[in-house]
Amino acid sequence: MSHTPDAEITLRFLAEPSDVNFGGNVHGGNVMKWIDHAGYTCAANWSSAYCVTVYVGGIRFLKPISVGDLVELKAELMHTGRTSMHISVSVHARNPRDRQRRFTTHCILVFVALGDDGKPVNVPTFEPISDQSKRLNAYAKRMIELREQLRAESQSFLDVMDG
Repeated sequence: MSHTPDAEITLRFLAEPSDVNFGGNVHGGNVMKWIDHAGYTCAANWSSAYCVTVYVGGIRFLKPISVGDLVELKAELMHTGRTSMHISVSVHARNPRDRQRRFTTHCILVFVALGDDGKPVNVPTFEPISDQSKRLNAYAKRMIELREQLRAESQSFLDVMDG
């Protein structure tokens, strides 16, 4: 088996007229909501717990989504910490009358699993098996390092501004 079934999920639906902005394309805020739903579904499925979004990063809107397009969101677990899960969400769209899929959006999210008391709980460890899951895992680890560097830089900037 090339992947763990609980480590990914795919959602598919048609973009509706209520989803579009004044330019006739799906509003970016709607796409972000869909990404959060797909990510949450993947995180909750993996952890068997209620999860909260603690980080959204690197969202890229590459191509527009039109009303009536078949939208597909694939959420894949990338990496787990003790209580956190890094999830990659890719969005594709196509006119349902043809097979030409467009890669429209990508985003990385981090969720934390919570217990009934609202406190973080441990999640099962993710072990990447396929080449794709190994690439995603390595990418998540690089992003963790970069976020830590950014946090340190931001803190030193704030210290200078405060002093």
